[in-house]
Amino acid sequence: MVLENIPLVGARKHAEKLRSEVARLQGLIDQYGLQEVAALDELKRHLNQEVDGVRGQVAAASAELASRQADIASTQASLLDLRGAVEVQELGLYDYEHPAEDSVALATQLEALRADIKTAVRAGRATQATSNFTFNNSTAKGAKFVRDMSKLMLRSYNAEAENCVKAVRAGNLATAQKRLTTAQEQIARLGTMIDLSITSYFHQLRLRELELANRHLRAVQEEKEADRAHREELREQRKAEKELAAEKARLEKERGHYANTIAALEANGDLEGAERMRARLADVEHAIENVDYRAANIRAGYVYVISNVGSFGPDVVKIGLTRRLEPMDRVNELGDASVPFRFDVHALFFADDAVSIEAMLHQHFADRRINQINLRREYFRTTPTEVREVLKAHSVELLDFKLEPAAEEYMATRALQGN
Repeated sequence: MVLENIPLVGARKHAEKLRSEVARLQGLIDQYGLQEVAALDELKRHLNQEVDGVRGQVAAASAELASRQADIASTQASLLDLRGAVEVQELGLYDYEHPAEDSVALATQLEALRADIKTAVRAGRATQATSNFTFNNSTAKGAKFVRDMSKLMLRSYNAEAENCVKAVRAGNLATAQKRLTTAQEQIARLGTMIDLSITSYFHQLRLRELELANRHLRAVQEEKEADRAHREELREQRKAEKELAAEKARLEKERGHYANTIAALEANGDLEGAERMRARLADVEHAIENVDYRAANIRAGYVYVISNVGSFGPDVVKIGLTRRLEPMDRVNELGDASVPFRFDVHALFFADDAVSIEAMLHQHFADRRINQINLRREYFRTTPTEVREVLKAHSVELLDFKLEPAAEEYMATRALQGN
């Protein structure tokens, strides 16, 4: 408020007027509470701060509540899983170590199969039985008896299935499957009174589990066999290379000897003797050329057709090749202590492309291969006569081919036994 200039005359009257105005303004202030505006603003600011604080607490409490609810849901899910695991374990179904778990190719299939097995158990698709059996004239007791027997038999069956998986090997799948099928049949016989049996669906799931274990074990065995055969092949190759290198060194030494002899004979004027030595030198140089050729040409070698009647029976031959300098060394090694009798040789011939001839024979007799898994086992159920006919049909030149095995040791053994 702007104060007016107070006149000198009538000052008292003017002062009264001012007091009256002040009183009027004070009345307005009192009437509308204008003195409390600042206090209200401060109160509002304080309340807003409290509201913000409460909102923060509410947000934190909401987050904590959500976290606790998530923990509860997770715990409930774990509890359900645990309860489900307990239920299937009560029926003899455990997550035991399975051979196929180690297989990258089969692990996913095994996981899906195990899920199907557990689902079948929980859904009651593993067993089947009558639904109207009474016990002591009580339908309820009869139903309980059927349930208890079903659990007991399913537990027994699942235990046998686990044992079969643990006992299965690469070569005995049929035996393991028969063992599990026998368990299924025994349960059906024991449960005749209440028509209790393991369902065909569930039995097929467990047989599939056996098959996965067998497939993995077979793959492991095949890998080991292939590795062993590869190492054997490398050893054979190194032997051949070593023999060829030694033979070349021997021939080169012999060539030097003949060259020195020729020089000495010519110096002594023995031209006729020198000429004879040149003929021998030519033979040595030709032999060196052959050794160099065989060392350079990895497809060249000796194809052999051999049999061992005493060890493998009649009408079984082994068809292979060797690059050894002395091919009979390889044949003799095959007849070492691993078999009771020596091999008989029906054919043993050198070929520039022995690899192709061997492959042709293997392909021709593929359906008669004794070991259909490990193709490095080169035994075939055929006769030497059939092998000779195939070689002739492919224009393979043969200087000698023996149709009948001597089998001397085997025949002598039978004679001693009086057979």
